[in-house]
Amino acid sequence: MNLPNPAIVAQASVRRLPRPALILLCLAFIGAGFIGRDAWRSADLSALGFMSALQRGEASWLEPALLGIKPDFPALLPYWLGAWVLQLTPAGWPADFWVRIPFAALLTLAFVGTWYGSYYLARTPAAQPVAFAFGGEAKPTDYARAMADGGLLAFLASLGLAQLGHETTPALAQLGFTALLFYALSALPYHRTGPAISAVIGLAGLSLSGAPAISLLLGLGGACIHAIDKRTGADESTPTRNTRAEAIALALITVLIAWSAKALGLWVWKVEWPALTWEYWNGHVQLLLWFTWPCWPLALYSVWRWRKQLFNLNISRHLSLPAWFIVSSVGSMLLSGSPDRSLLLALPAFAAMAAFALPTLRRQVAALIDWFTLLFFTGCGIIIWVVWIAMQTGVPPQPAANVARLAPGFDARFQIMPFVFATTATLAWMWLVRWRAGRHRAAIWKSLVLPASGASLCWLLLMTLWMPLLDYAQSAKTMVRQTREIIPSDQCAVVMNIDVAQIAALRWYGHLDLRKASPQADCPWLLTEPAGNTEISATIDRAAWAPHTLVRHPVAGSEMFWIMKRLEAN
Repeated sequence: MNLPNPAIVAQASVRRLPRPALILLCLAFIGAGFIGRDAWRSADLSALGFMSALQRGEASWLEPALLGIKPDFPALLPYWLGAWVLQLTPAGWPADFWVRIPFAALLTLAFVGTWYGSYYLARTPAAQPVAFAFGGEAKPTDYARAMADGGLLAFLASLGLAQLGHETTPALAQLGFTALLFYALSALPYHRTGPAISAVIGLAGLSLSGAPAISLLLGLGGACIHAIDKRTGADESTPTRNTRAEAIALALITVLIAWSAKALGLWVWKVEWPALTWEYWNGHVQLLLWFTWPCWPLALYSVWRWRKQLFNLNISRHLSLPAWFIVSSVGSMLLSGSPDRSLLLALPAFAAMAAFALPTLRRQVAALIDWFTLLFFTGCGIIIWVVWIAMQTGVPPQPAANVARLAPGFDARFQIMPFVFATTATLAWMWLVRWRAGRHRAAIWKSLVLPASGASLCWLLLMTLWMPLLDYAQSAKTMVRQTREIIPSDQCAVVMNIDVAQIAALRWYGHLDLRKASPQADCPWLLTEPAGNTEISATIDRAAWAPHTLVRHPVAGSEMFWIMKRLEAN
């Protein structure tokens, strides 16, 4: 019995999105954020510190640490990748650029996995559009390609992808391997070798990147869906396969990888049970809504339009598989101490689910998406330009005053290349809006062109026009500069209760000789965080150390540390 199918798509609606435009859009999004910026505070800087420690041989490759401080969430592979690149980087080359290359490749992997995962899900028989009485319905391959284009555009448009997708952290590695696993489970009914290898790499990469529990959940859930799905292809000509045997093999591999992660010490109990408070649930719901925008409303629309097939796992793999990825990631978000980084793993599945809303959208809904996107991103772009002009000229005075108040000491300088890139992106946006408003053949991915392009535009404008301001506010170079002016390069300093990101910044950018507190550390300087607002901790021996300078971040005033000088060195 065939269940009602809401997808009614003609062949004229599945024309291919021009590949040069799609590739250029992806490259612009990837490049903006990986090129031309400093490492930012907290997770980004901390990861660089652990990579540098491995590269210098100061920590075990099976237990990354920085001056004895271990990561909050154990991971191996992301730090290995960064350390290997640092080992291969020639002396004098910009290491903070080269170390981002493998992570740019992981973001690219997330793009590719999302596209191919959406493609193969759209190839499933239940996802195909309704056949017309006199022909003319979309061909399966063309339809799947158009849906995959829509899925990738939805992924690009996700607001939560911008910053976390450009950090050299385990979260980005987890995203790349999640997308690879998503592709593998989607393509497994059609091919064996490629998806099988991808599944093993995805599961192992997730575990080695600090997410063994998610790897176990996704692997076992995907094995169950594959076992229930009796169809192995989009047509009857596909050879019959024993899907249950394949599912059992996948489950065994998943358990074996999880056991290996346990042996490597990557299983750490970090569950934080949800608090029964309004603040907790309100904060998490708000995070879910803005982080996955605009995918979540389209995903909900897909659930409603395909509701008669959603829970029939035998024929609705295109819905059950992304639904399982979403449920697993959202559940992890509720139980994790880093909800945004856990929710990042849901974006490929959210994008695929959003794509299945496209062939069912009514004209009024599509027009609403276009108008809202046009107004929202055009307004954001105008604000970015106005604030940049104010930083350069002081006019309008109010934005200039706001920047001076929020970033005291910041000196804005005109840079020609960022200005050229920003201008080019703005002109491209204007052309795209004109194209979208004009008459052209209908394409099911057209409703996501403006969201994806608008998100990329605003991210690129931020990473060009506002990059000096963001570096000033988010990096730790100002604190490093103050510290280097006090501590000579030929003297060492002991650190005590200093944040790992600050340690990483002082070593990475300041090239300071920092040592952990111990009886053997005979250094004339001590770096320690204040106990209260600016008070010196009571654990400091005031008979041995005298306060010298309180170093404070110019924007994040709560980030500070005392530079203490040994009394014998006076």
